[in-house]
Amino acid sequence: MSEAKKLAIIATKGTLDWAYPPFILASTAAALGYDVQVFFTFYGLQLLRKKLDLKVSPLGNPGMPMKMPFGPKWFKGINWNIPNLVQSLVPGYESLATTLMKQTVKNNGVASIPDLRELCREAEVKFIACQMTVELFGFNHSDFIDGLEFGGAATFFEFAGESDICLFI
Repeated sequence: MSEAKKLAIIATKGTLDWAYPPFILASTAAALGYDVQVFFTFYGLQLLRKKLDLKVSPLGNPGMPMKMPFGPKWFKGINWNIPNLVQSLVPGYESLATTLMKQTVKNNGVASIPDLRELCREAEVKFIACQMTVELFGFNHSDFIDGLEFGGAATFFEFAGESDICLFI
C-alpha cells in the first residue's frame, strides 16, 4: 500500500480574504486523504489567534472584484468600483468592506473562517506557528489556539521537503 500524498502550505497573509485559501485547500486535501501541514508565518499568524478579528482591505488590492454581488442580497448589481485614493480617504471603509465580505460569504453558504479552521483541526491538519515570528511580533503562546506546534522553518522543511505539493499563500 502506498503512503499518503502530502500537501505543505505556507500561510503568510492575515486578512479575511486571504484566510480562505489555506483553510479551504488544507481541509479539502485532508478530506482526499492527504497528510497536510500548514506553516503560519508573519501576518499568517493572525489566522491562529484565539480571538479572530480579520478584516478585508480593498486598499491596494486591485484584484478585488468590486462589481461582484457584494454584501446583502438587495445590494446585488451595485457597482462598487471605488478608486484606491477615495478608499484611503473614507473613514471606516475597511470596516464596510469587511462587513460586506462577511455578508457575501454568508449569502453564498460559504463556511466561516472559524468553521474552516475547526474542520482542518478535526481532519488532523497539522498547524505550525513560526516561533521566530511569534517572538518578532511579541506574541505569547497563550495568544493562539490550543494544539499548535511552534517551530522554525527547519521544522516545516522536514515535511515540505517530502511533500507532493507545496503552496505559498
